[in-house]
Amino acid sequence: QVQLVESGGGLVQPGGSLRLSCAAAGFTFSRYWMHWVRQAPGKGLEWVSKISTASSTRDYADSVKGRFTISRDNAKTTLYLEMNSPEPEDTALYYCVRSRDPFANALELRFDYGYWGQGTQVTVSS
Repeated sequence: QVQLVESGGGLVQPGGSLRLSCAAAGFTFSRYWMHWVRQAPGKGLEWVSKISTASSTRDYADSVKGRFTISRDNAKTTLYLEMNSPEPEDTALYYCVRSRDPFANALELRFDYGYWGQGTQVTVSS
């Protein structure tokens, strides 16, 4: 079965850096677009970034553009999110999400669409 396990979250100071990882298993990782989605305390789900199967396309939410970098290693079946210069507003539970269908980039922000990891908490505070 599909497994997505996030790691790397924690407490980081504003202006610091943090790298999130998502280990994937149970499916052919290289056939699926992958996403990062976050949920801040008391707020709804917010799409953060996506990456195509061969990493040729990477998109970002305006709120993180220029600060976050998404990447993937298909040989290691792992997705990454490099967070540079995080801000307190980036505090959230970060989810790794697999698109529902192979080679499709669509994602609906609900837990019953696609496959979601359990999330890793990122807290940005001095």
